[in-house]
Amino acid sequence: MSAERDLTRLVAGMRPELHPGRYVFTTVDGPVPEGISPVATVAEREGLTMVVRQEDADAASLAYDYVAGWITLRVHSALDAVGLTAAVARELAGAGLSCNVVAGFHHDHLFVEHARAEQALATLNALSARASGAFT
Repeated sequence: MSAERDLTRLVAGMRPELHPGRYVFTTVDGPVPEGISPVATVAEREGLTMVVRQEDADAASLAYDYVAGWITLRVHSALDAVGLTAAVARELAGAGLSCNVVAGFHHDHLFVEHARAEQALATLNALSARASGAFT
């Protein structure tokens, strides 16, 4: 399956999926600690940022201050596609929802405030439904 680049098709085909659980952003000065399986990592000058399950962070005594829900946009977006992140961020911002985006090779992953993750999912589904109208 080839990656999609057309913005209308990307938004219409998002099929957002909310993963179960609670996820946190944390950082360490060295490598990933034993027993931790990050969902995502980012190497920064200040340390290694990791997105991990909250219970794993708690078990390893890792500090965090933001608890998120994890939504995957199941459309296979091209890494050079233009506008998907902006469209999603604009829609979520309009609903007063924060969003941290991590791009994978196949999909985009959104981390939203856990307490409002269902609202974020509904907002994204509504956006996708509106875009799908362009094809009917």
